[in-house]
Amino acid sequence: MEQEERAARRTRRRFARRQWARRWLSLRYVLAFVAIVALLATSIWLVFFSTTLQVKRVEVVGNELLSDGRIREVADIPLGDQLALVDLGRADRRIASMAEVQSVDVTRTWPDAVRIEVVERTAVAVVELGGTLRGLDKDGVVFREYKSAPKGMPRVRPGAGAGTDALKEAATVVSALPEDLAARVDHVEVATVDQITLVLRDRRQVLWGSAEESELKAEVIDSLLAAQEASVYDVSVPGNPTVR
Repeated sequence: MEQEERAARRTRRRFARRQWARRWLSLRYVLAFVAIVALLATSIWLVFFSTTLQVKRVEVVGNELLSDGRIREVADIPLGDQLALVDLGRADRRIASMAEVQSVDVTRTWPDAVRIEVVERTAVAVVELGGTLRGLDKDGVVFREYKSAPKGMPRVRPGAGAGTDALKEAATVVSALPEDLAARVDHVEVATVDQITLVLRDRRQVLWGSAEESELKAEVIDSLLAAQEASVYDVSVPGNPTVR
């Protein structure tokens, strides 16, 4: 009888342990679900509502021509907005529309900053437009003002029929010139996209034609200037240059 009672108690204990194990297994799923929901709710609160992840700083790097304040003004990123909700694309487009900007990258810097990295245009020549001396970059974009032309930088003189395409061609030509040759150029006369002429500081002229094969033309004229004295050099067809 006593053995039967001990066996029954053991059976009841095993049953109780199995019951508790099943309850604990169910409880673990419930606790895990509650923990996930709590974590998700906390994350949502931190990202979208907490002051911890609000924009407190707008960092600007890479700029020299434009001031930090001007770039921040154009970017129009309000301090105090939630960092996760800042429209980076809008800020990127606004800054990229500035003439001085060649490219821009706007990113979030957690936990509380927006970083604006700017690459500004570099002038390869100057051009006078409307009585104002402006910089011309390698892509033919007019972007900044000068009180006087920087030393050694060629001046582009567009003719009455020269449009933006002609300025771009002229910029391509100047960009292809080696530094020592560019320093010898007084100005670049641009009649049309196909009629570009370099006027050297000693008044000799180089008939360039269009911007096609500019690197080859630069090599040819460099050799011609060293080998032969002339008033006019024609490298519009670099395979068959002429002088007179």
